[in-house]
Amino acid sequence: MSQDARTDQQLDSQQALALLKLYIEWGADEAIESTPQSRLVATLPQPAMPAQKSQPAPQLSEQPVPAFRPAPAPARAIGPMDQAAVLSAREAARAAPDLAALKEALARFDGVSLSKTATNLVFADGNPKAKVMLVGEAPGADEDRLGLPFVGVSGQLLDRMMAAIRLDRTSFYITNVCLWRPPGNRKPTDLELAAQKPFVERHIELVAPRILVLVGAAAAQGLLGTTEGITRLRGRWFQYQPGAGEQAIPALPIFHPAYLLRQPAQKRETWRDLLKLREVLS
Repeated sequence: MSQDARTDQQLDSQQALALLKLYIEWGADEAIESTPQSRLVATLPQPAMPAQKSQPAPQLSEQPVPAFRPAPAPARAIGPMDQAAVLSAREAARAAPDLAALKEALARFDGVSLSKTATNLVFADGNPKAKVMLVGEAPGADEDRLGLPFVGVSGQLLDRMMAAIRLDRTSFYITNVCLWRPPGNRKPTDLELAAQKPFVERHIELVAPRILVLVGAAAAQGLLGTTEGITRLRGRWFQYQPGAGEQAIPALPIFHPAYLLRQPAQKRETWRDLLKLREVLS
């Protein structure tokens, strides 16, 4: 290789690293799609669709929006092996008398394939005796490496958000609905979340917080039993029922900080949500 070619290659590498650093500073620290897409392949022209007669738009009646009632997620087929994993998780979670035993049971649990690809179990962080418990979505690369939730760029933003209402990790407790990092930071599947849900529910039951903050769509939908989007859920108080006969816990969904890094304009709405939390804690 000639000297000029080596110099060009070094410049290309430096420019690529500078571009990646810029993306990280802008908050673009994860892929938008679960599979890579080649932008170098020309897109084939799509055949023209035959023109269709336009239909008049339906007329919507002016009615007030009904009060929110959590609705169960659509039924999905669960195979015998998947059902066995969920039942095994329930038994293991119920048998845990305290947080240490629950963490140990999770470390031994082999019903979620994510435990075989992740580096560490990401159990929890903060003060388990705090009044406020935050439940997020899933660990990323930094969380997987350190075994702690919300320690990457998103976690640093979350810490600043909570500090704005005078809370820190000595005054709140934090975990996720997915306790192992999915490969490539992909979204956890419904079956993966279902197999971990008994542990999350037992986790909340053992901590017995005064208030739950559900950070992101996966946490809000999974624990409230609804398919509504986080844009509709955020900023509204719900009642999370930890179990039969147990006292309901007020739950407040908010946007995930990773989303706020991509959509900074939504920080204003999240600030309003945090003020609602601060008001309840006052």
